[in-house]
Amino acid sequence: MKRKLVFICLMGFLTTCITNAQPKVVAHRGYWDIEGSAQNSIRALVKADSIQCDACEFDVWLTADKKLVVNHDNTINGYEIETTSSDTILNQKLKNGELLPSLEQFLEVAKLLTIDLVLEIKPHKNRAHETEAVKMILDMVKEKGLEKRTSYITFSRNAFDELVKQTQRPILYLNGVAPDVLKNIGGTGADYHIDVFKKNPGWIKQLHDLGLEVNIWTVSDPEEIQWCIDNGADYITTNNPELVQKMLK
Repeated sequence: MKRKLVFICLMGFLTTCITNAQPKVVAHRGYWDIEGSAQNSIRALVKADSIQCDACEFDVWLTADKKLVVNHDNTINGYEIETTSSDTILNQKLKNGELLPSLEQFLEVAKLLTIDLVLEIKPHKNRAHETEAVKMILDMVKEKGLEKRTSYITFSRNAFDELVKQTQRPILYLNGVAPDVLKNIGGTGADYHIDVFKKNPGWIKQLHDLGLEVNIWTVSDPEEIQWCIDNGADYITTNNPELVQKMLK
């Protein structure tokens, strides 16, 4: 009888530990809100790794001549990325003076680090172009030996469906669909803005009950960070990773 009670108590303890696991910290566009850094820059990637963030989120586009580049907006210094050649795009400077990086440059640096990668495929105007981008991205990540460290997110349903067909890696959808819908279309998790979860307070539990992960963005305010911690987020995507790390301690 005593052994049975000890076993039950042990299982309860392990279940509590798993349920109360701390969220992982994702640096939104890298750790850019510091001197010498910039969004989606190589410096932002390296800095996120240096403070031991769990992951670095970044954004990828395909240029007119089919080169993969890293940038958040669809334009850089007035040039639309998907309709401009890479010669022009890759010569544009970021706010810290770095040149806008190609995905290959970004991944080459990531290979030297330990941080995981959250790669966002941006919605392209040209659907065929976007579909091609998905395959090129997956091929390049595999070529660089970074498959096991890379997960994928997107707002594009087309890119999402292509990812579901082409990879077994985690795929989190950015559009705030209901948990059962997300499960049915093949997602492995929800990567939604904090306001979506606040409007649907039951979704986090529903997602977990379905075996899906929860990533909440973009959370940099102390009260919102605490809300994510208290409500069981698996990942917190933030512009202030050091604050999140401090609060988790």
